[in-house]
Amino acid sequence: MSAFDESNRAAARLAAHIGIEIADARHARRWTLRELARRSGLAVSSLHAIEHGRPASLESYASVARALGLELRVDLLDLRKRATAVRAEDPVHAAMGEMIAARMAGHGFTVAIDEPYQHYQFAGRADVLAWDLDRRALLHVENRTRFPNVQDAIGSYNAKRRYLPGVIAERLGLRSGFASVTNVMASLWSSEVLHSVRIRSATFRAVCPDDASSFEAWWTGSPVPSGQQTSAIIVIDPISIDASGRRAFAGLESALRLTTRPRYRGYADALVRLGR
Repeated sequence: MSAFDESNRAAARLAAHIGIEIADARHARRWTLRELARRSGLAVSSLHAIEHGRPASLESYASVARALGLELRVDLLDLRKRATAVRAEDPVHAAMGEMIAARMAGHGFTVAIDEPYQHYQFAGRADVLAWDLDRRALLHVENRTRFPNVQDAIGSYNAKRRYLPGVIAERLGLRSGFASVTNVMASLWSSEVLHSVRIRSATFRAVCPDDASSFEAWWTGSPVPSGQQTSAIIVIDPISIDASGRRAFAGLESALRLTTRPRYRGYADALVRLGR
């Protein structure tokens, strides 16, 4: 990849990140796009494009930041020092992992959180793992609160489902590996996530072609060794377990058919509902 292409990708990631931050701040204030347009002096169409990751001028970002009462900052980060940076906790992401981990532990499965792995040049951490050595079954869950960059999310998920099972099997002393592996991309049950999935539905169906039945089996405490790997995407509500008994998750096709309403508008809404 040329330096020019890499620069364009970096700019696109930055614009997507800024767009999400602006949308979160607007939703937290319960403003419409029209209200933000009135306060910032920008057109509604321009704000819509900015929130969906289209690059804008520095003046436009500054106008939106002033309207929202935010401070616009630009930092230059030495990539050689990135590894030493302290990563802030994502409360919504943590709540999703906590709910799934508690459910799996309640069924008696061994659970690992943020489990590191490395396979030659590929390295990372698994959000949630659960396994049953008697059945030689493994569950791998990648939690996603939103999709600012679909390509990066898919790349990370693909690397993990390709290499992680072998690394964990070797770590646990399973010479013949796992009889079944259930890979799940668990996404926040929000309008924001569903919008991302709809506009990239072919991509998500290619990477996650299976339905949610394998995850459903784990959820009920009875994973069945199928002799194969499955990959599914679900939407999940990290605070759905309450007196109402609402279902905690739904499969992709159900969510896309709008047979179930999103539980949150976006990340900011989930953060507020979690009491943060």
